Amino acid sequence: MIIKDERIDAGEGFDWGKVSKEYAKYRDIYPKKFYEKVADRGLCVSGQNVLDLGTGTGVLARNMYNYGARWTGTDISKEQIEQAKKLALAAGMDIDFRAVSAEDIDFPDNTFDVITACQCFWYFNHEVVMPKFHNILKKDGRLVVLYMAWLPFEDKIAGASEELVLKYSPKWTGARETRHPIYIPDVVYDYFDMEYHDEYDINVPFTKESWHGRMLACRGVGASLGEGELISWDKEHRELLDKIAPDEFEVLHYAAIAVLKKK
Repeated sequence: MIIKDERIDAGEGFDWGKVSKEYAKYRDIYPKKFYEKVADRGLCVSGQNVLDLGTGTGVLARNMYNYGARWTGTDISKEQIEQAKKLALAAGMDIDFRAVSAEDIDFPDNTFDVITACQCFWYFNHEVVMPKFHNILKKDGRLVVLYMAWLPFEDKIAGASEELVLKYSPKWTGARETRHPIYIPDVVYDYFDMEYHDEYDINVPFTKESWHGRMLACRGVGASLGEGELISWDKEHRELLDKIAPDEFEVLHYAAIAVLKKK
């Protein structure tokens, strides 16, 4: 499914379905601390019913499965959901994955204790989804928004890779990140109160191959470039890494969490 949104990449189309296999292979990279920040708040743990929006290949649900919550994961991309189902089945995990956009979810009121949105909150039509989120959460339910990004101005490898993405996708808006709290639109506060937020640094380990795969599986590359452009990018990025990167290295990221409580 091609997605076009004027808020993202100046309306240039992208399709996560094009890169779902690579996403499944290369984007399950969040360190343990990322998940512990959620569980330490008493969220997504045993006895809770959790809805993971924009679940992609089910990274959050699968990695937090052993904390004991019951998970439902939704995503607009059928191909992403297919990968999520395969990975969960292979791991023996009972997770209900569904191909549906956040705007079109249809669950009964008071169904979930927690709603999570990892690396996807900016894609939503917040005017449409916020009353839905409010209604399907139980009393005192929480909305948990999560994010992680490399820091291109501080990490040489990340910065060089990012500049190459911008060469091929100059309208890509996922670039030039710095540390900041997760942006929460004003409409969210009509339905939720900010309870907690945190921003912290994480070093994420990679090999040249896994970092190449991580960059391939980003919106500005695999989800948007044409076949010819992708071949050229692939060759140029591999050559770049051979020049600047050792076989194994860490990339500096920052991570952020925002926990909002239902009014």
